Amino acid sequence: MREYTQEHARAGLKDKLPLIDVFLNSFKGYEITVVIPEFTSICPRSGLPDFGKITIKYIPKRSCIELKSLKTYILGYRNLGIFNENVVNRILKDIVSACAPKKVLVVGEFTPRGGISTIIEVKYPQKK
Repeated sequence: MREYTQEHARAGLKDKLPLIDVFLNSFKGYEITVVIPEFTSICPRSGLPDFGKITIKYIPKRSCIELKSLKTYILGYRNLGIFNENVVNRILKDIVSACAPKKVLVVGEFTPRGGISTIIEVKYPQKK
């Protein structure tokens, strides 16, 4: 059995992905929920596909996420070797970088593998 390496742990964190475009927000005080029910990526250790659902809930500040660019960004994960934990954290980082929302929650619900399913949640801003 192969050991996990630093390379496995960091896989996919620095890879180039399509940019997430934004547009000017015209309103205040509302929440947007985006559900991506057919997310796929590749396990960097086994090379097998991972499947899941990604949910993004955010309160926009000055800009909103443009959905066509988000779809292109998400498709960039399809052949990317990256652990599920890194997927969710990277999506959060990239969304915050793209649109600087007031708040954002990213949830990854990954389908069972070997009888175990995984749900990963990350928030911005993070509590200290």
